[in-house]
Amino acid sequence: MSFSIAALLENHHAEKFELHEKHLNNQMVKVLKTIGYDRNYKKAVGQYLYDYEGNEYLDLLSGFGVFAVGRNHPTVIKALQETLTAELPNLVQMDVSLLSGLLAKKILQTVPDNLNRMFFCNSGSEAVEAAIKFARYATRRPQILYCEHSFHGLTLGSLSLNGEKIFRDGFGALLPDCESVPFNDLSALENALRHKNVAAFIVEPIQGKGVNVPDDDYLSGVEQLCRKYGTLFVADEIQTGIGRTGRFWAIDHWSVKPDMILMAKALSGGFIPVGGVAMTEKVMDAVFNRMDRAVVHGSTFSKNNMAMAAGLATLQVIEDEKLIENSAEKGRILIDGINAMTGKYEFLQEARGKGLMIAIEFHAPGSLSLKAAWAMLEAANKGLFCQMITIPLFKEHRILSQVAGHGMNVVKLLPPLNLTDKDCRKILAALDHTIAETHKVPGSIWNLGKTLAGHAIKK
Repeated sequence: MSFSIAALLENHHAEKFELHEKHLNNQMVKVLKTIGYDRNYKKAVGQYLYDYEGNEYLDLLSGFGVFAVGRNHPTVIKALQETLTAELPNLVQMDVSLLSGLLAKKILQTVPDNLNRMFFCNSGSEAVEAAIKFARYATRRPQILYCEHSFHGLTLGSLSLNGEKIFRDGFGALLPDCESVPFNDLSALENALRHKNVAAFIVEPIQGKGVNVPDDDYLSGVEQLCRKYGTLFVADEIQTGIGRTGRFWAIDHWSVKPDMILMAKALSGGFIPVGGVAMTEKVMDAVFNRMDRAVVHGSTFSKNNMAMAAGLATLQVIEDEKLIENSAEKGRILIDGINAMTGKYEFLQEARGKGLMIAIEFHAPGSLSLKAAWAMLEAANKGLFCQMITIPLFKEHRILSQVAGHGMNVVKLLPPLNLTDKDCRKILAALDHTIAETHKVPGSIWNLGKTLAGHAIKK
C-alpha cells in the first residue's frame, strides 16, 4: 500500500479536533470552541483560508507574521521542489553549505553597514538564545536587559527576557542576571547601564504585544547609551523585520545601527523554520576566536538546504512583488481609515503602528450606559472587550484577527504583505459594522459579552 499524505488528510480531516483533544493540547481546542474559531480549513492561498464548505476567510494573523508573502506562494514552492529533487548533499556537518552562504550574502545586503556576519538557527527563540550567549562571551559581562511587556520567545533563555508575567509563572528559576526596564524610557535605561555590567540590551523596535511604537528619539538614544557604556545593542526584528513595518527592517525608520539583528518568522516563506542573527565582525570573531572554538555554538538543522532555499526564495518574492512598498501603503490606508472612525465611536481610541503591524486600541467610553457595560466586562476580565470585536469579525465577516496580548484592550492586525485594496475595504467595512454594534446597549453583541464575562468569572 502506497503512502499518501493527501489520502490521510481526506480520510481523517473530520477528526482534527478530536485528535488534539486526545493527544495534544486540549485546552487550545477548548479555547477555539469557546470563541467559535473551530473551523476545519482545507486550503490556503495568499492571504486567504478556505474551509471544507468553500467559505473564504481573510487571514490577518499570517501565522503570527510567518506568512509575509502569503500562504503557499508558488515561487517558494518551486524553490523547495527543486531543492528536494536535486539530490543535494545536505547537512554534511564537516563542510559548509553554498546555499547558506548565498542567503547570508543576500541578508547582509539589507542591514546597516556595520553588520557583516551571519549566524543561522531554526527559530526566533534560538536567535535570542544565540544573542544572549554571544553578548555574554563578547563582552565578558553577565547581565542582559530587556523591556517590560516584551516578547522574545518561550525557551528557558528567551523566556528569561519575556516581559509578560503570564508566560513566566510556574516555570521555576530562570536565567540569572536578566533585568527589565520600561520601554521607551531612556532615563531608566541609562540608570541600568551606568554600572557597566550589562552585556546586551535586547529590544523590539516596535513591541509585538500591544504594537507599542517608540518615540522618534528612543532607538537613537538607545544606540548612543549602549555605545557610551559598552553594552551591545540587539534589535529583535523577529516579528518586525523583513518588510513587516513598511521598511525592510523596523530600525530603518530610525536609521540606527545595532550590534545584532535577530530574525526569523517571515524568512521561512511559511514552510521551513529558519532564524538568524546578523552581527558585527567584532562579535562573531570574539565568540569564534580559535579553530578549536569553531563549533562552540550551533544547531544541528541550521543551514539545512530547504530552510536556506525558502529564505532565498522569500527574499526574491518580497523584492519582485514590491511587498515592502505595499506594506507601507496598505498600512497607511488601514490606520488612516480606522482613525477616521474615532469621531463616531466612543469605544475606539486609536489605530497605530507602522506598515502592516497595526494595533486598534479601545478604551472606556464617556456616556453612562456604555460606561456601565464596559465596566462589567473589565470587572470580569481586563481586555475582554476586544473579544467582542474579534469574534464577530470572524463569525460574521470571516476575518481572522487576535487580541494583542493579555489584559489589554488592543486588537492586533498582522496580515500578509500582499494585502490588496479590496482587502482593505473589506477590513474597514467589517470594523465599522462591528464597532457600531458594540455601541448598541443592550444588543446582540452584548449578549456575547455577557457570555464571555460568565466564562471569565467561572475561571
